[in-house]
Amino acid sequence: MRGPASPPASDAASRPGGGLAAAIAAFTIWGLFPLYLKPLASVPALEIMAHRIVWCCLLVFAWLAWRGEVGTVRAALADRGSRLRLMASAVLISVNWLVYVWAVNSGHVVEASLGYFINPLLNVVLGVMVLHERLNRAQWVAVALAAFGVLYLTVVSGRPPWIALTLATSFGLYGLIRKVVRVEAVPGLATETLLLAPFAVGYLIWVEARGSGSFGHADATIDALLVGSGLVTALPLTLFAYGARRIPLSTVGLVQYIGPTLQFLLGVLVFHEAFPLTRAVGFAFIWAALVLYAADGVRRLRR
Repeated sequence: MRGPASPPASDAASRPGGGLAAAIAAFTIWGLFPLYLKPLASVPALEIMAHRIVWCCLLVFAWLAWRGEVGTVRAALADRGSRLRLMASAVLISVNWLVYVWAVNSGHVVEASLGYFINPLLNVVLGVMVLHERLNRAQWVAVALAAFGVLYLTVVSGRPPWIALTLATSFGLYGLIRKVVRVEAVPGLATETLLLAPFAVGYLIWVEARGSGSFGHADATIDALLVGSGLVTALPLTLFAYGARRIPLSTVGLVQYIGPTLQFLLGVLVFHEAFPLTRAVGFAFIWAALVLYAADGVRRLRR
């Protein structure tokens, strides 16, 4: 039996408030995700990611089956171009998930948040390099400020902020691929996790055979969190896909900063990660770039 159909375009347009609430909820969940991961600190990051892939795959396919839309995944896999692009996006999102989980449980929440602050500006650069888009003066200044901020952090830290750069690059390239592949958000996630699932299941079987697996060998809270990782992966994406279709792009651009802002506040105020003045200066350049970029986007939309 087919589940409830998506609301028609006219109905969707008449409920922007619901779209805004959904988008805010999505970025709030992403921003608070470190609180979910911290209790899993005893579980290796690769094992957490494997569980996240498997349970998310099962959950998303159950949703598609209820709605009678499993055929969208078959169509994506049948098309060679879509299949190859989704294979690439699956690799990129798995790298992003793995680095993020490791960063959170290794005490690098602040640097992880930096990656998602940088990401919108990196998307602009990718648009120029790959899609041959043109930037105006304000956008160039924003990119230059962010680049200077990253360079400054590299100099004062004695190393590049590789966690932030890996997260921003992997997610930026992931978004670029998903922009050009003609598959909707939820079927796309289902396809990606299906492509990754054999590797994830194989790894989980291997750690069980070695006797080092966590699932079923720790307390019930750990087991519940590993199973629930599928829900906290799929739910915000679904909310975001719902919201992004019902509110202006400029609003999405502003709401997206909820996620890294919450992550940053958690890192500093809850997990008490070091944030000296020298580091704050580098962040300040990147925050200034984001303010300039967001203000320019709003101004151009109004014009």
